[in-house]
Amino acid sequence: MRGIFGSCAIAAFVLGLAWASPLHVHETETTSHKLAAPNADFVFALYKNLKAQTAAGENIFFSPVGITTALAMLSVGARGETHSQLFDALRYTANNLTQAQVNQAYEHLVHMLAHHQDGQIDVGNALALRTGFKPDKQFMDYIKRFYNGETFDVNFANPAEAVKDINNFIASKTQNKITEQVKDLDPETVMVLINYVFFKGQWEKPFDPTLTKKDEFHVDETTKVEVDMMWRTGRYDFYQDNNATVVLLPYKTNTSMMIVLPDEGKMEEVEGYVNKDYIRNWHDSLYRSSVDLFLPKMSISADASLGEMLKRMGVANAFEDTADFSGITKDIGLKVSKVSHKAVLSVDEKGTEAASSTVIDIMPMSMPNTVKLNRPFLVFILQHNTKSILFMGKISNPTAN
Repeated sequence: MRGIFGSCAIAAFVLGLAWASPLHVHETETTSHKLAAPNADFVFALYKNLKAQTAAGENIFFSPVGITTALAMLSVGARGETHSQLFDALRYTANNLTQAQVNQAYEHLVHMLAHHQDGQIDVGNALALRTGFKPDKQFMDYIKRFYNGETFDVNFANPAEAVKDINNFIASKTQNKITEQVKDLDPETVMVLINYVFFKGQWEKPFDPTLTKKDEFHVDETTKVEVDMMWRTGRYDFYQDNNATVVLLPYKTNTSMMIVLPDEGKMEEVEGYVNKDYIRNWHDSLYRSSVDLFLPKMSISADASLGEMLKRMGVANAFEDTADFSGITKDIGLKVSKVSHKAVLSVDEKGTEAASSTVIDIMPMSMPNTVKLNRPFLVFILQHNTKSILFMGKISNPTAN
């Protein structure tokens, strides 16, 4: 939140279920760490699909935790081929995870994010239900128990009123940073599944606002925009390979922003191979170094309709009249009607406690590495306790809203 937090990232995910045309456990112990590998494989595949449909010069930004949580919630009510496709796309089948293990892992993940971050992260789930629609009791119990989901009734027969009610709910959970997530709804909608993630990052090493200067950011070879460029010289975890420079900016508590700046002309190449193994390798290769860091202030938002993308990734049955969501209700047939996601990122100099504190780095007597983020770069907000990627994307234009 500009002027209050060093970095603020918010995402909301909305998934609508509508009537489909009529057609003639044992729990085992697990932790959120078991989700890290399959979720990362899924979100890097999702990133490549998002990149393919994003125009040059536009930002990509989304919450992997938000999207995978929402789809895992949906899988609780899916059966048969619908469930198989969801689990295959999420890489849970390949990692031999059962629904019970996934549920317990998300219970642990939601608990860890909610209770061990000193207020940095607010993650939650909800079901907006058509007035009079009563899902299966076990489904409701599981959503509440494992995903900490809440429910509220909505008059979907009046789509304009339903849109307003759902947007007001999301706004109330994201400090009014996401206010128009839902644009329209089918009057046949019976349930909307909502996930929101609100991250408030306080820099461990804040920037000095008096050192922020106007500078150029090169969106591409022919487009330049003016930005407020922050500057700080300090000790950071740093790494360079043949294609990119990596810097880790720590927040207070156990969360960091990893910035990956591809070398000139190398963005396409880096985007082509980046995956969870590269993130791990970069992270493990970091070493402490003095860095002259130039980072643009920004306040961006990105939204995407994910329905067609999920179909390309193998989740097709959920959108068809043959969908099987009998774990939600056996009274009527249901199918997914819409999947949308919106994320907001704000980055500035300070944190809530930084104004009254001073951080002094002891610097070695050597020339610092210069990292100037004046061209497109990749960003990952990492939560280390749960080994989760909270947010990720590509910043192509820091001035775009």
